[in-house]
Amino acid sequence: MEEQNLKLSEKARQDYVLVLDALKGDEKAFARLLSKYKDAIYFMLLKMVNNRSDAEDLTLEAFGKAFKNLHQYSPTYAFSTWLFKIASNNCIDFLRKKKGVHISIENTSDQNENGEQLRLKSKDPDPEEKLIRQQKAILLRKVVRRLKPRYQTLVELRYFREFSYEEIAKELNLPLGTVKAQLFRAREMLFKMIESTEMADH
Repeated sequence: MEEQNLKLSEKARQDYVLVLDALKGDEKAFARLLSKYKDAIYFMLLKMVNNRSDAEDLTLEAFGKAFKNLHQYSPTYAFSTWLFKIASNNCIDFLRKKKGVHISIENTSDQNENGEQLRLKSKDPDPEEKLIRQQKAILLRKVVRRLKPRYQTLVELRYFREFSYEEIAKELNLPLGTVKAQLFRAREMLFKMIESTEMADH
């Protein structure tokens, strides 16, 4: 990622610095990005799904996907543009999986305001990418280290390994209702932790 010849706003440049710090293993940098955009992402998703629990779930999923693919972000457009694209695409996939849901969403074009195409690479990871993902898994454990071990496991399975609720229930040999209830609690704690991190940084 090169910083030269960028036409980014000051806000986008600050985000880019945070992205670079996060890639170096600074968990506070990623927590700042999360706290900066979580409300905007949440309310966008809430409008799309009209369900608070689903919107919270999808917000964390979006950040999980962004976290895993952070090394693919290119500063030719703002981090926020890239993040909102991930969130909206993930939400559209979620809605498509729900039978009988008609999707009518504005601005779902794969272009940003400058007409540039926004794409996420979809290729098998090479050894370097696999190593980066392993490093991110270590970083993830640092980010959620204040959660109890069972919540850490649930968060990792759901948001970073992208298991369904049913797959988690089978993997951990737990009732589906328990998985949903504990993930709901884990989400609440994560959002509170993010907020406290943001407050501590001011």
